Amino acid sequence: MAIDLSFSLDAGFAKKPALDPDRVYDLLVVGSGPAGANAALYAARKGLSAGILGKRKGGQLLDTSGVENYLGVVDVDGEGLAKRFLDHVARYDVPVADEAEVVAYATEGRLHRLTLATGESYRAKAVVVATGSTPRRLGVPGEERFAGKGVGYCAICDGPLFIGKDVFVAGGGNSAAQAALDLAAQSRSVTVVQRSVLRADAVLAERLAAHPRIRVLLGTRIVEVLGDARMTGILVEDAATGERRTLAGDGLFVEIGHLPNAGAFASSAELTESGEIRTDERMRTNVPGLFAAGDVTAFPYKQIVIAAGQGATAALAASEYIQRTDFERN
Repeated sequence: MAIDLSFSLDAGFAKKPALDPDRVYDLLVVGSGPAGANAALYAARKGLSAGILGKRKGGQLLDTSGVENYLGVVDVDGEGLAKRFLDHVARYDVPVADEAEVVAYATEGRLHRLTLATGESYRAKAVVVATGSTPRRLGVPGEERFAGKGVGYCAICDGPLFIGKDVFVAGGGNSAAQAALDLAAQSRSVTVVQRSVLRADAVLAERLAAHPRIRVLLGTRIVEVLGDARMTGILVEDAATGERRTLAGDGLFVEIGHLPNAGAFASSAELTESGEIRTDERMRTNVPGLFAAGDVTAFPYKQIVIAAGQGATAALAASEYIQRTDFERN
């Protein structure tokens, strides 16, 4: 059955009530991607008063050209899946603050206060941080233009769209090496382009060198992404000689890391060395009543299904926390 993907993400939330700054909510969710949407859904189903503060409605799903690995959902793009998530949440009358950037976080006794860039502030008994992460960009001409049209940031997500195609992987660390190996299982050829030396673990480097469909170009910088309606190749420059040449290809996966969006919570929540929020198995942070889920956490696998599951876990754990905490003595 064909899926109609012509929609506006505003449709799901357009008629929903606004957040009330004078109310103390049971749970406020920061972020409206898979983790945030599922956290709000589970909170509402548990009977909690919940609300969402979303800076970018749909989160990183909007950067995903195709989703083929979410159980029960076949042949849908990122926006289409985001719409399904948000439409589901909208059925529970969850109030939403759109384009809401939380710039300050503080505790007031047992309560939590979230302040937006616009000056409004909201209070809750518990908070789920589901702000995701931002893929590092190359910052070269053509990258933004061809994002979703050949340029991607998740080989696991979009790799199957390039079966039998020639693709590039930008980067030289473990994530780039693993992406190249994953892509080589289905793509016609994979070219790893790294501006300096290969930093991947020795075992991964050996596997790259031994694979018949993978080649590695070291000391090579991507200067521009080329194309017309879609990407058709890249312009590269030799770091030693400055010589430039054009390489033809169908796709480019930028695998140079992610920047976790801990934002206003970075000064309160315990972070890893890379800036991700540390949580336990119930998605609890070091701050009582503060939970985190999805790509902003230290969990190693950044996948839609994992983020959604963590959102559900965080909401259920928050529900237990609220039931066991005496807020009358705040």
